[in-house]
Amino acid sequence: MRVVRLPAEDDFDAWRATARALAAADVPAGQVIWQIGEQTADLFGDDRAQLEAAAPFPVPRPFVELAQSVVAHADPERFGLLYSMLLRLRDEPRLIGDRADPLLRRLEDMARAVRRDMHKMRAFVRFREVAAADGPRFVAWFEPDHHIVRMNAGFFVRRFAAMRWSILTPDLSIHWDGETLSEGPGATKADAPQGDPVEAVWRTYYSSIFNPARLKIGAMLKEMPRRYWKNMPETALVPQLIAGAQAREANMVKASRTRMGGNSMAAWEALRDEADGCTRCHLFKCATQTVFGEGSVAAKLMLVGEQPGDQEDLAGKPFVGPAGQMLDRALGEAGVSRDAVYVTNAVKHFKFEQRGKRRIHSKPNASEIEACRWWIDQERMLIRPPVTVALGATAARSLLGKVVTISGARGKPIPLVDGGECWVTIHPSFLLRMPDKTKADEEYGRFVQDLRVAHARLGTLAAA
Repeated sequence: MRVVRLPAEDDFDAWRATARALAAADVPAGQVIWQIGEQTADLFGDDRAQLEAAAPFPVPRPFVELAQSVVAHADPERFGLLYSMLLRLRDEPRLIGDRADPLLRRLEDMARAVRRDMHKMRAFVRFREVAAADGPRFVAWFEPDHHIVRMNAGFFVRRFAAMRWSILTPDLSIHWDGETLSEGPGATKADAPQGDPVEAVWRTYYSSIFNPARLKIGAMLKEMPRRYWKNMPETALVPQLIAGAQAREANMVKASRTRMGGNSMAAWEALRDEADGCTRCHLFKCATQTVFGEGSVAAKLMLVGEQPGDQEDLAGKPFVGPAGQMLDRALGEAGVSRDAVYVTNAVKHFKFEQRGKRRIHSKPNASEIEACRWWIDQERMLIRPPVTVALGATAARSLLGKVVTISGARGKPIPLVDGGECWVTIHPSFLLRMPDKTKADEEYGRFVQDLRVAHARLGTLAAA
């Protein structure tokens, strides 16, 4: 019998290296005991040189991807089950496609459970601001079912790259200082803050957007079990909101018929007021103010630009400078009233380089786009536009969550996760930078046509 001690509960690389060596030595699965802890002795003793010289063997790529998820499962038998499957695949690689195989089905179920737990962590983590000597830090508490914290760390680094944050869990804590990710020991819920001033605004916002007509209690409890509720400020409101669902639904139907009125307006104002104090990335330090979206909350068409420019930063309104004037002109020629659309930007603060007395626009980077994406998500959740036009590649990246080219994405509807459509076109500032007037006029015509098609799409969707 061989006892294998892996360094950590989720150490896939250590399991893979050890499993390959064991398989090369033809060690049966029943003769291996997998444990977590420091390796006290050489597992293979005098066989080390022989094992290292053993020829490697291929395994199907789908098994490697499956094992990377299964290793994070909480079942203590996972390492042995994976090793058993590895031995079988060495002799019968096609087995990875046999969905009737009991062992493979069990491993796939474990992988799905891990992926669900990762999704829940991303959805239900709530950061609370705490004061520190070197500035604010955002701390969250989460209780995962499986060993997913390290696997999920990259998501939170990308999503909140400009924030300094910590996520505390019972077995492991991770910390991000804006540059470096570090780990710490597990914590208790008492170590995490219980609330901060922002939660009052958040509760007001959530209460305003709560839509009983869309609420399915059974599905809600399945996707958001009650044990997560205690960590989420908005869920304390759910019982009372459900209790008054019929009255709220009638009020929301009435409000939907009133431009910028009722609950929708209150929600938008709460969101805008919260954005006024945004410090999610470093851009707030030099910008004059947050430039939030503007327009009708009942709008069916949303336009998303890149970021405010110099004039927008000073005025506190989107698209009021030269690019905004170009946009107004194009909307008019496309038969679209600006009063009927909602305009906003992917990034809410002006990023610039100071050159003498002038502030020169500087393109937002990936972390800045991701940090500000939260606001776009909330605006879309509130307004729910059937059609959103991305003005430029930065806006498209914010809406789609990936890099796309204007030429590759232009002229076709791209489904969004909330059920709406995204249409991609150029940013009007691109027209202002074109030195060739003939080409600029041609590109302007295409821009007007893009706006016209996106607006016409509203009628098609409504008819459908």
